[in-house]
Amino acid sequence: MMRDAAIPADSDRRLAQACRQLELQATQMQRGKLLHYIEQMQRWNRTYNLTAVRDVGQMLVQHVFDSLAAARPIEMHARAQPLQIMDVGSGGGLPGVVLAILHPNWQVHCVDAVDKKMAFVRQMSGTLDLPNLRASHVRVETLPASGCDIVISRAFASLLDFASLAGLHVGEQGALLAMKGKTPEDEIAALHAQGVWQVQHIDTLQVPELDAQRCLVWMRRTEQT
Repeated sequence: MMRDAAIPADSDRRLAQACRQLELQATQMQRGKLLHYIEQMQRWNRTYNLTAVRDVGQMLVQHVFDSLAAARPIEMHARAQPLQIMDVGSGGGLPGVVLAILHPNWQVHCVDAVDKKMAFVRQMSGTLDLPNLRASHVRVETLPASGCDIVISRAFASLLDFASLAGLHVGEQGALLAMKGKTPEDEIAALHAQGVWQVQHIDTLQVPELDAQRCLVWMRRTEQT
């Protein structure tokens, strides 16, 4: 693939190292798609304001590496089975596009209320040859129930709001996953007080090259619902 001059020359090496650190299998072609995705995000960002992160090197760490960190726990949950995944409040496709690149057998549906962001994700589906990726410009609560294995969000809303808005899309054996910074104790308490969803467990994420707390909160419906 053609590489934009703004992409640092050592990006593929850093990406390969990050994948090894995260125990992820990523081919050279997949790494190329991840870098091309960041290149295109930077280009579109000049006009469409997809992300507040402007520097392409920071995008690599704060967006791609951050999204990759959530992939390994999902892989372990999937046990090599195909998954139906919905990425809620996806923005420019994070983590949805990253997950779709890494796992062609996962069907990934990105949902966001901002049309220009979903237009970018649709463009990436074609540009990066990702037939397993689709995007919808819609409010997630207006969609019919989707029966997904995983419904994930990254900095979308509080746990309670996320569960209230997107919980209907989780299948019977599925889970809600929220990518967060430090463990959101107050949000967990509010979620449990509501009584419909329960935090099952929390994965601590170590994002390569990022000195910040990250975690992945797994939620399932309580037995009485």
